[in-house]
Amino acid sequence: MIQKTRLVRAALLAALIAAPGLHAAEVAGVRVDERIRFGGSELLLNGAGVRSKLFVKVYVGALYVGQKASTTAAVIDQNGPRRMVMRLLRDMDADTLHGALDEGLRNNLGAAELADMKPQADQLAAIMKGIGKVREGDSIAIDFAAEGIAVTLNGDNKGRVAGGSFARALLKVWLGDKPADASLKKALLGG
Repeated sequence: MIQKTRLVRAALLAALIAAPGLHAAEVAGVRVDERIRFGGSELLLNGAGVRSKLFVKVYVGALYVGQKASTTAAVIDQNGPRRMVMRLLRDMDADTLHGALDEGLRNNLGAAELADMKPQADQLAAIMKGIGKVREGDSIAIDFAAEGIAVTLNGDNKGRVAGGSFARALLKVWLGDKPADASLKKALLGG
């Protein structure tokens, strides 16, 4: 009787684990949803990992896409919406937050591209600096679409930057040839 109960429990547990969408992933103690709603679309978790700098855990990053992809080009070239969620693991000021995004753009774009996108980069800087200090547990989401990007803090809209080319360029902060964190890039791409 005890053996049969154990088998039933094991089978039930295996079924729950195998069922898609019934559970969330956990990264560094942070719950990461397997699916999210974005407007009228459902986005799937492409991957999630920890952004570290000098051995300090900064945030859990989660990349959501319409169709899972394992290469940078496949994610950047998707026509549908994408979302990068950063769940902070420590407090951070606006200058640090903006500086990291700006550095990521400079590391992954050529001088001509940077010059062409300066107005959008300046808009993003204003949005990020307007957010001010963020605290451990806060969630910053950047939505990427053909029209540009939108930034939210804990679900509250903080601003938009127009331009599909800027949206694709900003994704390179995490997925480009010189990403902010190579291990995070690998995790975001499902590796």
